[in-house]
Amino acid sequence: MQRRRSSTRGFKRTATLLNDQIRRAGESRGFAVSRLLTHWSEIVGQDMAAIARPVNVGYGKGGIGATLTVLTTGPQAPLLEMQKEQLRGKVNAVYGYNAISRVRITQTAPTGFAEGQASFDHKPKQAKPKIEPEIEAEANRTAQDVTDSDLRAALERLGRNVLSKQKR
Repeated sequence: MQRRRSSTRGFKRTATLLNDQIRRAGESRGFAVSRLLTHWSEIVGQDMAAIARPVNVGYGKGGIGATLTVLTTGPQAPLLEMQKEQLRGKVNAVYGYNAISRVRITQTAPTGFAEGQASFDHKPKQAKPKIEPEIEAEANRTAQDVTDSDLRAALERLGRNVLSKQKR
């Protein structure tokens, strides 16, 4: 049995190197930051999770309490600003003590540079375009001689896609 050679040539991802240190730092202050990120909508509620995302949990030099940085869009920032104390209360309720002492809100434009874009809602599924009966019939006619049903179905889909793009 031959051993697989490493393709990284001794290099490791930064995330894997820092993962344990970040976890230990968070746990030494009494909570795991990853839980805040992964369970955000359960912690703050669907309404608040729809307009804001946690970005960072930073610790001051004093070591008492952390600052939670929350990202939102420009129009939602004033609404979130008024709910900062409720947000802080919900997050601290999960940990059982005053883990977060401050909430900082940062905002971004709905359009702009790729790093600055923030979308908090899921895109709705687009409806499939209506295929004309002539295109459907032509695609079926082209693939009718194929005996394998899976291959025939794939060729029919391909034919519908190609023929409908030519019509446009």
